[in-house]
Amino acid sequence: MGTEHSKNEEQRSMVFLRKGPKLPAWEDALLAGREPKSLLKRGLRYVSLSLIMKGMTSTPDFLWGLREVQKLNLSRNQLVVIPPSLGKLDRLVVLNLGGNCLKCLPKEIGLLRNLKVLFVNMNCLKEVPAELSLCRKMEVLSLSHNCISQLPLSFTDLTSLRKLNLSNNRFVQIPLCIFALRSLDFLHLGSNKLENIAESIQYLVNLQIFIVENNNIRSLPRSLCYISTLELLNVDYNAIQTLPDELYLLRRLRRIAWNPMDKGLHIAHNPLSRPLPEVVEGGLDVLFNYLRDKKERN
Repeated sequence: MGTEHSKNEEQRSMVFLRKGPKLPAWEDALLAGREPKSLLKRGLRYVSLSLIMKGMTSTPDFLWGLREVQKLNLSRNQLVVIPPSLGKLDRLVVLNLGGNCLKCLPKEIGLLRNLKVLFVNMNCLKEVPAELSLCRKMEVLSLSHNCISQLPLSFTDLTSLRKLNLSNNRFVQIPLCIFALRSLDFLHLGSNKLENIAESIQYLVNLQIFIVENNNIRSLPRSLCYISTLELLNVDYNAIQTLPDELYLLRRLRRIAWNPMDKGLHIAHNPLSRPLPEVVEGGLDVLFNYLRDKKERN
């Protein structure tokens, strides 16, 4: 009787194991006795490792021994913390931590001196460590969808930064350090709490795409009109009533744009004073001519 009962229990256990969730790839590899290095993929440009959507609440210890990895994707897990051991991966060029539950980044991130691309979007960050500015090779940085309200002044050292996404945060004003980033060609500050754009925006002489939609901006500074490289200016969903007469100087804006992906001037859903709404409906050339004539009359 006892033997038969034991057999039944064993059979039920086997059925449970077969029906249970599959192990994440990295756990499966380790339990099979494979080297963690077998998880690395060697492409033409980078040695990469992807642990996306593995349900991880913490990072596996073996990760910090993979010193040769250059591209690491830990996005869309439930990570609450990244340990200081991250600093050991000093060959990293691309790091994706997006879609987790991170409240902070370790100071040791500053040891990643080869890092060029960093995604920490869709987390719970309230601040960014000043040590991140030690990553002087950084070219692309996304901190969107967090709870950040300011940046360290040391960010002025990120002189190679070309693309910066700070959308969906809690900025009341554009951080002063940003105006020192002369290599920026893309700046996204949409869905914050901005009330104005400082005249210092003119120092971003290479800016091509500037997005500040869905804020509380009441007017555009004249200095913005002197950034001759601008190809997309999105100020949709603000509180703008008037436009600077010099706006016609932005000759690379080709049209009044309605599709979020289109280049041009996005000016919809603002309480523009008359006759601006009717002028805008006529297209960008009509708007520019109106502003040019207005400036000449004044």
